[in-house]
Amino acid sequence: MNNSQKKPQQQQQNRRFFTFRQLNVLAIIIIFSSSGMVSLEDFAFVLFSLIYIYFISKIAFPPISPKTEQPPVFGEKNRVLNLYVSIGALVGLFLPILYIFEGIYEGDKEGIKAAAPHVFLLASQVFMEGLTFTDQFSLPIRVFVPVFYNSRRIFTIMEWLKTEISKVDEEYGGNVRRVYMGRGLAAANMVFWCFNLFCFLLPVYLPKAFKIYYCGRNLKD
Repeated sequence: MNNSQKKPQQQQQNRRFFTFRQLNVLAIIIIFSSSGMVSLEDFAFVLFSLIYIYFISKIAFPPISPKTEQPPVFGEKNRVLNLYVSIGALVGLFLPILYIFEGIYEGDKEGIKAAAPHVFLLASQVFMEGLTFTDQFSLPIRVFVPVFYNSRRIFTIMEWLKTEISKVDEEYGGNVRRVYMGRGLAAANMVFWCFNLFCFLLPVYLPKAFKIYYCGRNLKD
């Protein structure tokens, strides 16, 4: 067996296990869940998304071929996309986590409660994306995960932003710097993820993924 035949098999074998990124976000999910910062509604949403993804992957969008892995929509070495994803991870995950940890030290229960749902859902989204990026799921399923979760998280970010604004209105007695930091972080997430959903996922990513998927099905037929 030559190297070109070994490489795909090794990739498929490695994808049976969780990646390092998935393990990191899984740790975040477990910590947030065990600390009581996650509501039952968010738990139900994640559970429903898991069940629904498997349902539509079997009924509506099955893989074109179990042995054929469809190529990435934008290629594997797209520097602009990699930079865009890195900015999203920084704004949507790393900075809010630091904000929550600082809130624990400052005693800002309202800020923690408002920011936690967004972080939990984004971590769950990253974990689910890792599950769907295998040969067991088609491209439309991979697109469905970020669209589904992004749509849900916009509402949690709206609540987060309202909470941060209300701190000023109620003469919040905590650190003033933290008030403005929370408002800026919530606003930045609102802008970024609204842009991500309405300017990238729906008009760009979704059509390209469906085009590749249905072109592949036509070639198979």
